[in-house]
Amino acid sequence: MDKLTLTAENRSVLGKRNRFLRRQGITPAHVFGHDIESLALQCDTTELKKVISYAGETRLINLKIKGDKQPRNVFIREVQSDVFGKQLLHVDFYQVKMGEKIEVDVPIVVVGESPLMKDKNRMVSHGITELSIECTPDKVPPQIEVDISSLVELDQSIDVKDIVLDPDITINDDPEQLIVKITEVMEIEEEAVVEEAEVVEGEEAVEGEAGPKAEEPEEKPSAEASSE
Repeated sequence: MDKLTLTAENRSVLGKRNRFLRRQGITPAHVFGHDIESLALQCDTTELKKVISYAGETRLINLKIKGDKQPRNVFIREVQSDVFGKQLLHVDFYQVKMGEKIEVDVPIVVVGESPLMKDKNRMVSHGITELSIECTPDKVPPQIEVDISSLVELDQSIDVKDIVLDPDITINDDPEQLIVKITEVMEIEEEAVVEEAEVVEGEEAVEGEAGPKAEEPEEKPSAEASSE
C-alpha cells in the first residue's frame, strides 16, 4: 500500500497561543504512540487538509519531522475542527511499528446493485458500518467494499463471516453480525394513511353532530292581539 507523505516541525507554541499559528495557516498537532514520547508539532494547514481528505484514519502516512533522520509511520487518530467544520483546529497522529499488529476500525462501503432493487418496494438495510480488524500497519485496507449484487433473494444478507480479507488480517467482530441485506419496505406509510383517514372521518362526524337544540323563546302576544 502506497504511503502518503506529510512534513511537520516541532512546535514551541502551546495552549491558547495556538490561535496565532492558525491565523498564519499553520495547524497544531501531536504525535504519540506505544513506547514513544509525545511530541508537539505543527503542519502547513493546506498540505495537512489534503492528506486528511485522502488518508482518513486508515491510510499509513510518512511523517517527516524536520530535524529527524528517519520519517515516522503514523495514522491519523483524531481531527478537531470548529463547530462549522471549516477551520482545522488540531490533529493527533498515532505512531506505529511496522512489525507490530494494531487494532483499527475500517469503514465498510456498499458497492454494486442488487437486482432486487428494481422493485421500488425494496430497501437496503444496513447493519454495522465499520469492521474491527487486527493486522500489521502495512496490511490495513483504506476501506472494505461489500458488493450487494450477489443478493438475489429477499432477506438474504451479507454478514461479517462472508467478508474475505487478507489471511494476515484478523476480524474481531462477531461473525454473525449483519452488514447489509435487502428487505421489503414496511407498510407503515399505508397504515398511517388509513389511520389519518379514520381520524378525519371521526372529526367530520363530531362536527356534523347536532348539539342540544336551543329552546325557542315563547312568543309574546302582540299589543293588537291583547286589545282584541
